[in-house]
Amino acid sequence: MTTRERILHAVLRVIGTDGVAGVTNRRVAREAEVSLGSLTYHFESQRELLREAMVLFVAEETERLAALADAHPGATLESAAALVERVAVDTRFGHEQIAPLELYIHAGRDPSLRDAAASCFEAYDRIAITVLTRLGVPSPDRVAGPVVALLTGLQLRRLATGEPGPTSIADAVTMLVRE
Repeated sequence: MTTRERILHAVLRVIGTDGVAGVTNRRVAREAEVSLGSLTYHFESQRELLREAMVLFVAEETERLAALADAHPGATLESAAALVERVAVDTRFGHEQIAPLELYIHAGRDPSLRDAAASCFEAYDRIAITVLTRLGVPSPDRVAGPVVALLTGLQLRRLATGEPGPTSIADAVTMLVRE
């Protein structure tokens, strides 16, 4: 892992622990085990630090999800929905997994982060379109956004309440795609 990546993962841990307000150069440098000078060498501003942390998380997450999609190319809607649920339920909400949710909310307050947030959701939409296309879902580009929103909302609900909700993720995805 490069110094830059160590710094960005440290940012995600700090955000996941104490929110965006907890991100200070000294704290991130300490968490990443790098010098303060190294941090400022790699990142000119906190906005750049936040944006790049968001982009790194999504790049790694997109790669992970794309590998899962590629490993299950001939799935039925039901088996794909079950796989999505298994991935969601198996996702532990450590500090680095909570951080992107904080960053998405922060992007609502800080317009300079909105392009990065939009890129993140575009990456999730591309994966959804790939899977929905393989499943033969009509108009996968129209369905992808709502599927991503459904999954994001259900994960946020699970994080906030500790409960998955009354409808399983697999059932929710199946209902949405079939309707």
